[in-house]
Amino acid sequence: MPPRKDSKAEKDKKPRKPKPCPICSQGIEYVDYKDLSLIKPFLNERAKIKARRTSNACAKCQKQLAAAVKNAREMALIPYTTR
Repeated sequence: MPPRKDSKAEKDKKPRKPKPCPICSQGIEYVDYKDLSLIKPFLNERAKIKARRTSNACAKCQKQLAAAVKNAREMALIPYTTR
């Protein structure tokens, strides 16, 4: 038996509006590793970098953010992990 063409689940689906990037919406052009107040919200409680879908950052900002976090870890501004 073939599946129904117009099931109720397909009718109720609405296209999702993407959330704005929190970094771009603030007008920040470059994510600096020294700006810890900007970086900290993008780390979870174990000091790991949050995923794009969790942090709502665009691809460009997520790459800059990851590089900034790695530089800040290297400079010992933020820890690599927490227990």
